[in-house]
Parts: sequence; structure tokens; C-alpha cells
Amino acid sequence: MARNDGVDRTVVREKGYQRSGIGLRERHNERKNESYSNPDIVPERSKLNIHFKQPDASYESVLNHMLNDKTISDRGLRDNAKVFGEMVFDVNTAYFDSRGGYDFAKDFFTEAYRCAVQIVGGEQYIISAVMHADERNRSLSDELGRDVYHYHLHVVYVPVVVKEILWSKRCKDPALRGTVKKRIVQISHSKKWKSPPMLDDEGRPVIGSNGKPVLENSYSLLQDHFFEHMESAGFYDLQRGERGSDDVHLSVLQLKTRKEQERLTMLRERSGQAEKALETLNQEQTQGREKVEQLSQTVEQYEERLERLAPKVKDVEQLVGMNVQSTEELLPEAAALETGKHYRSGKAFDVVDKLRKWLLALYRKYLDLKQDYQDLRQKYAREAKARDYYEERTWTLEKENDSLKGKSRDLDRVRLALGGETVDNAIEWAKDREMAALAASSPGRGAVSRTGENRSDWDAR
Repeated sequence: MARNDGVDRTVVREKGYQRSGIGLRERHNERKNESYSNPDIVPERSKLNIHFKQPDASYESVLNHMLNDKTISDRGLRDNAKVFGEMVFDVNTAYFDSRGGYDFAKDFFTEAYRCAVQIVGGEQYIISAVMHADERNRSLSDELGRDVYHYHLHVVYVPVVVKEILWSKRCKDPALRGTVKKRIVQISHSKKWKSPPMLDDEGRPVIGSNGKPVLENSYSLLQDHFFEHMESAGFYDLQRGERGSDDVHLSVLQLKTRKEQERLTMLRERSGQAEKALETLNQEQTQGREKVEQLSQTVEQYEERLERLAPKVKDVEQLVGMNVQSTEELLPEAAALETGKHYRSGKAFDVVDKLRKWLLALYRKYLDLKQDYQDLRQKYAREAKARDYYEERTWTLEKENDSLKGKSRDLDRVRLALGGETVDNAIEWAKDREMAALAASSPGRGAVSRTGENRSDWDAR
């Protein structure tokens, strides 16, 4: 699967077909259908598809012609044997789009076709080689806001190996017995992709922990061959396809169905998260508005109290600050009939002392009220700012949520178009294949995918 990490990777997938199954591939590759299960095919662009080798008849007719001409042999083949092979050469869509699109893809797959000729053993064994340029990449098109097309190369060929026919023991000439009688080019998909033994640095077979030779995965070698060929041809800005993927076992329809299911699940999760976040924000917004309203009412009450107290406090502040410096300064001179000591201690001192304490207490109350007022104004400003933030964030999430719901509905339509039963069967089938591939994987380099990260008929990005 695509890792969406911005790295461009080569990938080539290979699959064998019986005679009974090649017709479907032919109609797809050669664009003979009136309609396609792949909704991203744009028939108006099919004229841009490029044939590096175009069959002059049906795939099966070309095979029969090769058999009649003795170019190849079906000696020893079972009736249900795989007599066709198809390789799909691919790189992610963005690689071509960022380097010139169609013209760059044409040059790239011209070289990829040369690689295919080497792999199959000669151009005479290739039935058809066509670069598709008419499949729209929906995800990247939506992301970039313009139509972007995914380019890839389909190569249908006859898998052959050279087989030596030996003289039997019944040969009359003893010298010939066991020697090579003749060599034939035999159809054999299994032998074509037979895994060879892994060799160490000294050329000796590598033996595993079970005492058996460790085998090189043939499809891993296929990935290596494609990558090394393209790199030697000057395409240095690529990496080898990702190892360990099981996408090779899935058909195009199954691949697209699984990917759409993954996207649907992801979008539904994101939609659920957005809804929860929106609900939380709505609650926080409501609470914030209530807090703001409460604070506003409190501030208004304090403002009213301060307005009422302001003139009085101002007078008190002036009185205390300017006139109440000491008790002695506030006392008048003693009367003629009264001693100063008696006047001060008996009358004036207590009155002035109480007055001073009351004025100072009132002044402190004013300072407290003034500080509370400033604190309330700051809290009010913060809450008002938080309210504005919540309102803007809520609006943004509502727009994103609407967009996610729209995409979710589109993906539901895809499921409806492909058929729920088809999707469920594809998923169950893929799970079974995963378990089978895991159980059958060999030690050493391990079972390596034929696919890597990408798609033949669409891009996982």
C-alpha cells in the first residue's frame, strides 16, 4: 500500500492466467468494453493510450498461432495450466504529474517495455504491451483541484522456459542415452517464476535452520530487476518498491474496493471525531457564554457601586491624605476653664482616633474595590476573547464536518455502485490470502510482494 510519505517507488506486479480467464484482461487492456467496473476510466482519453506492441488478433488467437508455428510448445501442460502472464509496471501518479505528465510517462514506459522484453526472454513472446493514459486519479485530482491521470504499462506475454529433451534409455545408440536430444521453448508459468536457491558470497547455497536451502523469492527478483533497469537507464529519482505488501493477490476491482473501504472507514472516524469535537466545543461555548454573561453582570454591578462610591472615596482619599497626618494636629487649644490634659484624653482624642480609623478603613475598602474592578475587567476581556475563539473554531469545524459528511456519502455511493456483497467477499478473500501468504513465507529474505505500494489501474494516493 502507498505510504503517503512523498517517496516515488517502482513496482511491477505479475499474475498468470488460464485460457478461460484471459478474455476479461484483453477487453480491459485493449479497451474493448462499452462500460467498465472501474469508474475512473475516461473513454474520451483512450485514444492517448500507447501500444508498444499491438496484437493483430485476440490474445488466444496469437497464442494458437505461436503454437502452430512451433515457436513455443505446450508439451506436458495440463488443461487448466496458466498459459498467459501479465506484468503491470507502475510508479505512483504524483511522480509523473510533477515531471511533465503524459510526455514523461511515454519516455519512462518506453524504457520499461525494454525491461519487459528482457524479463520474458524476447519480444517474440510478448502478445500486447499498452500504456494506459485514460484512468483518472480521483484522490489526487480532488486534492489538486484539476484532472490528474495515472499512467502505467500492461504487458501480456507467454511465460516460457527452455526445456532439454534427453535421449531415453531405450535409444539404440548407447552413446546418445541421457544426452540432449533437442531443446524446446515450453510454456510454463510455474517454472518461469520458480524461486532459485539463495547463494552466499562464495556461490554456495544458503541453508536455513530447517536444513533446507533458502530460496530467493522470484517476485522479489522481479522488483529488483525493474528498479535496477530503470536506474541504469537514468531514472535516478526512484526507490525500489515496498516489500511485504500482499496487494499482488488482489484484482483491480478488489484493490479499489479495499482502498475505498479504508478511505470510508477513515472518513467516518474523522467525521465521528469532528462531531465529538464539535459537541465538546458547543458545550464549552455555551459554558463560556454563561461565564461571560455572569461576569458581565458582576462587572456592571461593580461599575455601578464604584460610580456611587467614587465621589465619596475621592473626598475621603483627599481628607485622609491631606488632613489626617496626626492626632495632635486635629486638636484645638484647651479652653480657659479646662486643662489640656483633660480635654485631650477625655474628649478630643477618642473622637479623632475613631474618625481616623474609619477613614483609613474606608480608604482600604476603596483600594480593594478598585483592584477587584480591574481584575474583573481583565477576566471579562479574557472570556470575551475565548468566546470569539470558540465561535470561530466552531464555525470552522462545522464547515469541515459538512465536507466530511459529503465525502462519506460519496463513498457510500461507491459501495452501492460496486455492490455490498462484492466488497464483503473481496475483504474476506484478501484476509484469507494474507493468512495463506504469512503461513507460506520462507526464511532468509522472506516473502516479498509483487506489488509494493501502488496500483496498476489507479493510485492508492
